[in-house]
Amino acid sequence: MKKYLFTLISVGLITLGTTTAFAQADKKEKRAKKKEAAAQVSETAPKTLIHVVTVAWKEGTTPEQIKAALDGVQKLPAAFPGITRVWTKTVKAQGGKANAIVMEFASEQALKEYAGSPAQMEWYKVYEGIRESSTTFDITN
Repeated sequence: MKKYLFTLISVGLITLGTTTAFAQADKKEKRAKKKEAAAQVSETAPKTLIHVVTVAWKEGTTPEQIKAALDGVQKLPAAFPGITRVWTKTVKAQGGKANAIVMEFASEQALKEYAGSPAQMEWYKVYEGIRESSTTFDITN
């Protein structure tokens, strides 16, 4: 009977130890996978800055004036090297805004340098006179 009890307790302890070891190994593996996934996101996340502007035009603004303003934005990457890309074709607009303009800047510093630059001032000659209101979002990682 003692032998049987000893064997039963031994098997129970071995099983408990094995289960605990597997659980710890599983936790370590899950942590490693999470860490790896976070590193991959960090490596693939863009380092550029996206400048999103939603615009409501003044009453009486003509389609030609709007086109001129949007065409002017498209010329900004050539006029200011810190702007890498521009989007102006609004597919959907909400909240009383008629258009959205998106500019991609090489960095947050490039956006700071753009503010008040000759390129911005030149575009503002066309844009500011017809803009009723706008909302801006600057987004980066």
